[in-house]
Amino acid sequence: MHSTMSLLRALVGAVRSARHAPRLAAGLVPDDDVLLDAPDERLAPALVAAALGDPEPAAKLLATTRDAAEWEDRDRYVTRLATFAYGRDDWLTRWLSAAPGDPDALLVTAQLSVRRAWESPARAERLRELAPLVRDIAGEAPHDPVPWRLALDHARGAHAGPAVFESLWEQAVRRSPHHYGCHVAALKYLSAQWYGSHRAAFDFAEQAADDAAPDSLVGALPVRAAYDGLRVPPGPDGSVPAARVDRAVVRALALSAAFPSGDPWPAEVRNLLAHVLVERGRWAEAWEEFGRIGPYATSFPWGAARDSVPQDPLVRFLAVRDRVRGELARRTPLRGPGRGSAGRGGPGGH
Repeated sequence: MHSTMSLLRALVGAVRSARHAPRLAAGLVPDDDVLLDAPDERLAPALVAAALGDPEPAAKLLATTRDAAEWEDRDRYVTRLATFAYGRDDWLTRWLSAAPGDPDALLVTAQLSVRRAWESPARAERLRELAPLVRDIAGEAPHDPVPWRLALDHARGAHAGPAVFESLWEQAVRRSPHHYGCHVAALKYLSAQWYGSHRAAFDFAEQAADDAAPDSLVGALPVRAAYDGLRVPPGPDGSVPAARVDRAVVRALALSAAFPSGDPWPAEVRNLLAHVLVERGRWAEAWEEFGRIGPYATSFPWGAARDSVPQDPLVRFLAVRDRVRGELARRTPLRGPGRGSAGRGGPGGH
C-alpha cells in the first residue's frame, strides 16, 4: 500500500509539473540573460578600462567614493577591482608606478595581497607577513572603514585573538557604525567555523539588525548567520534552532521587499536569502525571491564548495532555480482556484 501511494504521488507530481512548470518559467529572466557578479554602471567602465591597461577610471572612481564617503560602494569596488587584478594586474602595477603613494591603489593592492595569502597553503604565515602593510593602510585612513574591514578579514586568517579583533572592530565602527562589510567580517570571526559559535554569531547578527537603519543591508545579517548555521555541523552549543532561522528569513524577506525587483544593490543578500529558503523547503517564497533577483546571480553563496568540491556558481544558481520551479509546479494543484465546484467531483459530477 505504501509503495502504491508513493507511486501515485509521483505520478500526480509529474502531471502537475508538466502543466505548471512552463507557466512559472515564463515569469523569469531566461537562463542566457542571467549575469554572474555583474558590475553596476559606475564600476563597469573602470573594469573595461582596466582590461585595456588603463587604471585612470578606477582611480577616479575610488577617489570619488572616498571623497563622498560612499563607504558601501567603495568596499564593493575595492573588492571587485582586486578580484579583477587577481587574474590581470598590469593596470594596477601601472597605477602604482604612476602614483606610488595613492591610498586607493595601495588599498586595492592590499586587498589583492590578502586574497592571495588566503589561498596559500601557508595562509596564516603569509598573512602575518602582510600585517605591517595592512596596519599601515588602516592607520592612514582617518575616516574610511574599508581598510579596517580588510584588517578584520586579515586578523581572522592570521589567527588573531579576541582582544586584537575587538580593538580592530572598535576602530572600524568608530569610522562607520553600520558598515555592512565590517559587520560581515565580524560575523565570520564569531561563527562556529572560526572562533565563536552559532549562538554567538546569531546574537551578534540579531543585535546589529535591531540597530540598523530600515534600508541597511545589515538588517539581513541574521540570514547570513542562518546560512552558516545550516552549512556547519552543530558545535558545543548545539544546532541552530529552526525558529531562529525562520525569524532571520522574515527579516531578510522584509528587507528584500523594500528594494525594486532586479535591483543590483541587494543582489547578494537576495541570492543568500534564496539559498536559505531552498534549504528550508520554502519553495513559494524562494520562487518569489528568484523573481526579485532578476538577472543578478552572485558567486556567494552559489560558489561555495560542497563536500570540498568547488562549484560553478552560475551553473548552480540556474540549477537551483530550476529545481525550485519544479518543486513549486509539482505542489500546485491541477485545478485553478474557483474550479473545485464545477465539473467532475462537484455537485452532480461522477
